[in-house]
Amino acid sequence: MMQVFYGARLFDGERMLDDAALVIDGGRIATIVPVAERPMPGSDLGGGVLSPGLVDVQVNGGGGALFNETPTPEGMRAIAQAHRRDGTTGLLPTVVTDTPQVLASALDAARAAVAERVPGVLGIHVEGPFIDPRRPGAHSPQLIRPMMPADADRLVAARTATMLVTVAPVSVSDSLIRRLRAGGVILSLGHSEATDSEALRSFDAGITAVTHLYNAMSPLTHRAPGVVGATLARPDIICGLIADGHHVAPTAVRVALAAKGSDGIALISDAMSPALGGPDEFLLQGRPVFRRGGKLVLEDGTLAGSAISLMDAVRWLHRELGLDLAVALKMATLTPARLLRLDGEIGRLRPGSRADLVHIGEDLAVRETWIEGVASANDGPP
Repeated sequence: MMQVFYGARLFDGERMLDDAALVIDGGRIATIVPVAERPMPGSDLGGGVLSPGLVDVQVNGGGGALFNETPTPEGMRAIAQAHRRDGTTGLLPTVVTDTPQVLASALDAARAAVAERVPGVLGIHVEGPFIDPRRPGAHSPQLIRPMMPADADRLVAARTATMLVTVAPVSVSDSLIRRLRAGGVILSLGHSEATDSEALRSFDAGITAVTHLYNAMSPLTHRAPGVVGATLARPDIICGLIADGHHVAPTAVRVALAAKGSDGIALISDAMSPALGGPDEFLLQGRPVFRRGGKLVLEDGTLAGSAISLMDAVRWLHRELGLDLAVALKMATLTPARLLRLDGEIGRLRPGSRADLVHIGEDLAVRETWIEGVASANDGPP
């Protein structure tokens, strides 16, 4: 079925287009034409911006659901539905360091969710347990462990659609990094005390991304550049960034932007269950987490994910840092799609791409989303 949208500025993943109409056919983008040349009257959006749907590569939960607690297709569906309400049309439910049983259930859930075509679920992000015990963040230190060859084999065997795995060099050898990459797994360096030389060696072995830049990693100093320095120095590495005003100071965000640009930074929410209407308190593997002053913390004050959506990150960058809206949107659409090697399918408006869209009002509120051309109102109960 053909659909035509006009009356809003179009953001195509890189730039804003005026006086343009988007033509969709069969759930995919057919073309972009001047409004006067649209093939049918279509739908007047009445202003705002029509953008590719947002793509979030790190989502632990939302709307009261937490993937580690409900590692099922239903848990994935609940998280995807919650984040869709604020513009995210593609995401990776993220399982953090846990028992082998929880990880196995999460991998099974991802396979089932992809097979069932759960709207918005692109695959899975495995964040631990193969990380550095010196940089656990909010992960349970007693569950962190080195990766064995059998672990790598299980991950490759379980891969379906998109799989992102966060690892640290101290826990995952270069040979296993190469094994995982050959098996189609996308690797991200995170929760690591690695030196810059160790990080650079891991990049050369096949790691192509970095998990939540600055957080839970060795910092940049002038004689010990650490993971942060190695990341900022490598233009081929895309780093995740939590732009919520709590995880990273504004000046540090500006430093990352100066070094990486919008091509090298993928905004992430790192959302937990309180995001998008969830409770102010919850349990993370039996440990209480509290929402205090807009941030989520353990009892000792350690940050434990966030309570934001990806659109909240876009709003923060635009309103608080004065970043051009197109630049902020690119870091929430095309750049994360490139990180996941999905930029031929999602993250941009071009002929042949999936019609995953978000209509944003002048106030940056989300008015509607579409996944493969289907509006949220027509995609089942919220």
